[in-house]
Amino acid sequence: MKKVILSSLIIFTLGLAACGNTGTESTDGSEGNHSSEVVQKDITITDANGEITVPYQPKKVVVFDNSALDTINTLGLGDVVVGAPTSNLPSFLSDFKSIESAGGIKEPDLEKINQMQPDLIIISGRQRDFLPDLEKIAPTIFFEVDSTDTWNSIQHNALAIGQIFGKEAQAQTALDELATQISATKEKAEANDKRALVVLMNEGELSAYGNGSRFSIVHDTFGFKQADEAIEASTHGQNISYEYILQKNPDVIFVVDRTKAVGGDQTETSLADNDLVKDTNAGKNGKVIVLNSEVWYLAGSGLESLKIMLDDVNQALK
Repeated sequence: MKKVILSSLIIFTLGLAACGNTGTESTDGSEGNHSSEVVQKDITITDANGEITVPYQPKKVVVFDNSALDTINTLGLGDVVVGAPTSNLPSFLSDFKSIESAGGIKEPDLEKINQMQPDLIIISGRQRDFLPDLEKIAPTIFFEVDSTDTWNSIQHNALAIGQIFGKEAQAQTALDELATQISATKEKAEANDKRALVVLMNEGELSAYGNGSRFSIVHDTFGFKQADEAIEASTHGQNISYEYILQKNPDVIFVVDRTKAVGGDQTETSLADNDLVKDTNAGKNGKVIVLNSEVWYLAGSGLESLKIMLDDVNQALK
């Protein structure tokens, strides 16, 4: 009788052990023990302010940084976005115009964002002043591009987004493809040796941008030589005149039309039609190139926007 009881006890114990093993697949494809796995709930990444711990694979995200929105969308994660500044989206992100507005691009609607109950908020420099208020609602990441180290900075931000959503490998693959395209453009630009000037137009006012500025990617990443090595490095650029453009006589002029990007007065937005610009090498050779202004001004460092920007600057190399 004791042998029967002992045998039954052994069988019962083995049965419990079998039920406890759910057969979860391990990272190498073999069957692993689910009970030994740790479910990751948070992840620590580095943003412009340093290390920050945020939810891993958040389900509800409010995004003010258009470049981050671009990267999230390119990684196939658009469904997690519950709010954005919908009135200031570039056309290539127009699918997000139907989601809930989270306020203006420079003034988030804190009450509405709070009602959305997001797991995560992502901002850029335009919303920096609201960071303390947004952090009271949800963990808030602040992404920006370091104008003195553009490409590495862009890669860091894209990979950070990949890490947060468990898509780091996909982000790296996309960056590798971009790196190949960038290398081809840079090689051609350096061999071409044409001097380029990046000009931002804002309702008739002109600003020039060089290395260390918001559009330094043209020079430090895409490889175009500067028409003026002494341009002041500034977020808002160096104020210039049409006479300055003629004096520097660039071979290529890249035009970012802020007026078109934000929907202002567009009555004076044709740089190429100016008589002084026509007398430059760029004007004479049809190399006054109007960039996709809403991408360059409102985004500019996402996985898709970088492809658009490459297409833009490659016009100068044809």
